[in-house]
Amino acid sequence: MTIKKISIGVVVVVAISMGGYFTFFRHAPAYQFVSVEQGSIIQTVSVTGNTVPIKSVSLGFQNTGTVARVYHELGDYVSAGEIIAELNTANLSAALQQAQGAYDAAVASRSSTSLPEVATQARNTYLSAYTTLDTLLINDVDTFFGDATVYGPQLLINAPMYNFGDLSKERAVITNEMRTYQQSLAGVASTDPKTLLARATATTQLIASFLDKLAVAANDTNTSATSAQLTLLSTARTGVSALLATLSTAQDTYLRNSVGATSLADASVAQARAGVAAVEANFQGTKIVAPISGTLTQQDAKVGQLASPGTPLVSMIGSGGFEADAGASETDIGKITLGDKVMITLDAFPNETFSGSVFYIAPSETNTQGVVSYQIKISFDKSDPRLKSGLTANIDIQTKHKDAVLILPQYAILQNDEGTFVETLVNNTVTRKPVALGIQDQKGSVEILSGVTLGEQVLNIGLKSQ
Repeated sequence: MTIKKISIGVVVVVAISMGGYFTFFRHAPAYQFVSVEQGSIIQTVSVTGNTVPIKSVSLGFQNTGTVARVYHELGDYVSAGEIIAELNTANLSAALQQAQGAYDAAVASRSSTSLPEVATQARNTYLSAYTTLDTLLINDVDTFFGDATVYGPQLLINAPMYNFGDLSKERAVITNEMRTYQQSLAGVASTDPKTLLARATATTQLIASFLDKLAVAANDTNTSATSAQLTLLSTARTGVSALLATLSTAQDTYLRNSVGATSLADASVAQARAGVAAVEANFQGTKIVAPISGTLTQQDAKVGQLASPGTPLVSMIGSGGFEADAGASETDIGKITLGDKVMITLDAFPNETFSGSVFYIAPSETNTQGVVSYQIKISFDKSDPRLKSGLTANIDIQTKHKDAVLILPQYAILQNDEGTFVETLVNNTVTRKPVALGIQDQKGSVEILSGVTLGEQVLNIGLKSQ
C-alpha cells in the first residue's frame, strides 16, 4: 500500500467519524417554557406614611390677658367641655354688669308707658304745637312787621303788609297751613298719632326756615329794624327750636311703645342686648376649653403669663384612635379611589399586618421642593391600643382586583419599540406573538388580555427558574 492511499484512507475515516458524531451526539437547543395560567391578580400601589391621631387640636386664648388659673397639665386626660386654663376676668365682670344695666334700663324705658296713654300724649302735643306756633306768629312775627293792612287781594284779607319781598308770600303760605290745622281739629281723635306728630313737625320746620330767612333780611344794612324788633324774631326762633325738641321727644315716646314699630327704643334695646352679648363673648375668649376628649400633648399656659390672642398654648390629641397619613405620587394617584382596601405594616410591630381602607384623597397637590404628591388618609379596620402618633407605616393599597384572568410572569413577556410579545415554538422555530396586557401585581404576574390561550406554552425569555 502506498503512502498516498494511506493518507486518503485516514481522511475518509476522519470524515466518517465527524459525520457520525454530529449525527448521533448533536443536541437540539435547550428551551424553557412557561404555561399560561388562570387565576386572580391584585394591582397595588405602595406608599410610606405615618400614623396620626384621628382628632387633634391646637388651642389658645381669644383675648389678651394674664393667665389666672391652670386646671390641667401636660399628659392629663381632659373631657370635652372642660376648662384647661383661664384668664383674669375682673375687668370683664364690671363691663358685663354695666352692659346688663344698660339693657335693663332700655327694656324698662320701652315698656314704661302704655300705647293708649302715649297716643293721647301725642295728640295733645300736636294741639299744643299749633297753639304755640299761633302765639309765636301773632305776638312776635306779626308784631315785628307793625301795621296790619293786607297781603294782597289774591291771598288773604286783613293781614300785615310786609316789606321783605317774597317773605310776605311765605307768611301767607304759613297762614294757610295754620288755617288747615284749624279745619282738621275735629278729626284729631281718629288720626294716627304718628301722622299728627309728623305734620306738626313739618309745619314747625317750615316756620323755622321762614324765621331764619326773616332774621337775615332784618339784619341787612338796608333795613331799619330796631333792636326791639330783632328781639321779637329771636324770641320766636327760640320758641320754634324748643317746640321741635318737644315734637322729637313725643315721636320717640310714641314709636317706643307702638306695637310692631321699629322704634328708637327698640333699637336701644337691641343695642343694649348686643352689648351684653359682646361682653359675654369676650368672657368665652378668656378660657381655653377642650373641644374634644383626649390627652394634652402641649401645655405652655402658666399662671401669671401674659397671653396673646391666637397664640397656641395647648395641644391635645383625641381618644378616638389613629389613622395613617401618606403622600401618593402623581403617577399613582390616578389609580387610587376611595374605599380601596389597604394592608399596613408598622416598623414598631414587625411581622404584623394591619388592614384598613382609603377614606380621603386630597383634591389638590402638595409641592415639596418641586416634588408633587397628593395626601391620602387611611383608616384602620380595628383600633389598637398600642398605636401611637408618628409611627412609620408601610402601606400597600389594593387598587384593582380581578379573578379568573389569564396570567403570565413578567419575565416571559418581551417589550420593545414594536410592541409587546410572547415567543412560542412552532415546528422547532421561535415565533413571536403580540399580546395585550392588563394589570400587574407586585409579585411580577401580569394579566394577559389577548394573544394567548389558557395552558399555552410560551418561552421563558428571562430564563427564570420554574
